Amino acid sequence: MSDPVILIPARMASTRLPGKPLADILGEPMIVHVWRRAMETGLGPVVVATDEPAIVEAVEGAGGIAVMTRSDHPSGSDRIFEAVERFDPEGRHDVVINVQGDLPTIDPRAVQASVLPLADPAVDIATLAAVIAREEERTDPNVVKAVATPTVAGQMRALYFTRATAPSGEGPLYHHIGLYAYRRKALARFVALPPSPLEKRERLEQLRALENGMRIDVVVVDDVPLGVDTPHDLERARAILAARPRTH
Repeated sequence: MSDPVILIPARMASTRLPGKPLADILGEPMIVHVWRRAMETGLGPVVVATDEPAIVEAVEGAGGIAVMTRSDHPSGSDRIFEAVERFDPEGRHDVVINVQGDLPTIDPRAVQASVLPLADPAVDIATLAAVIAREEERTDPNVVKAVATPTVAGQMRALYFTRATAPSGEGPLYHHIGLYAYRRKALARFVALPPSPLEKRERLEQLRALENGMRIDVVVVDDVPLGVDTPHDLERARAILAARPRTH
């Protein structure tokens, strides 16, 4: 049996939406909404990893846990690794789930599904994808495609991730969702590796794992959660959450 911990990296340095984690949604900062969605999974403790005291204050004010990390991390993976080592130096939690801090409307069931592939001891990292339904997304380089082969029902083994339109031929394309469930040992190995050639070429961090022989499996979910990157996204998130029944 695994013992997961959910880590949410949060930084203020967003060029398109300054101060994004603290953006107001229905009277609460966005990061608090993400924390609530993670808590609703019931998978384990939820920890926000940040380098900003105001984010710590917001999370703790809502009753959550936040850990201060260094400000010079090159990626969210490095930030959550420092945070989990600070939060759990004894290594009790053997699975680390990385939920991005700009997903206030994410379905907790999608987070729960992310750990399913780790039932197979051969899998190092698990992630999510959804079938691309909109034609324009097939050729959009901002939509990362997961190229994968089926394993069991609703799951696949990742062969590659790309901004290109791939694979060619008839059949579905899969929109990769940047939520990861790492075995603790796999996360430690991953952040110790240098950036890899294809990672730098495609600007996709997960390729570092594949290039170093790590196995990533993918769970297919129904839709892509709304990532809040712009003021328009923020308005959409407010509308979505306003339509939901309040649970607290």
